[in-house]
Amino acid sequence: MLEWSAAIAAVAFTILVIYLILTLRKVMATLAETKETLSDARTAVNGITEEAEELIHTANQISVDVKGKMEAVDPLIESAHDIGDMIHDVTSSIKRTALQKNNRKTIHPQESKPVQIKLK
Repeated sequence: MLEWSAAIAAVAFTILVIYLILTLRKVMATLAETKETLSDARTAVNGITEEAEELIHTANQISVDVKGKMEAVDPLIESAHDIGDMIHDVTSSIKRTALQKNNRKTIHPQESKPVQIKLK
């Protein structure tokens, strides 16, 4: 009976070892896939990082270009504003002169007595 117990224990131990070996192989396969996935993720992140750096560099160049163009246009806008002010001043002057001439020519009627009309 002791022999049967030892044989059963040996078979059980062998089954346990085989189960552990299969489980460890699955864990190793999972770890290998995880390693590949992390490697792919690192590669993708590095690619995205390089593209982002290029995009930021391009955006900075565009910003500098736009700023330079805005600075070049500023004097033109200021000149247009000055011309607008001058036109406004000339127009106001012409209006004042016209009003002064009209006021000289305007005939102011003297007060008259109201006329009464009688109806029959």
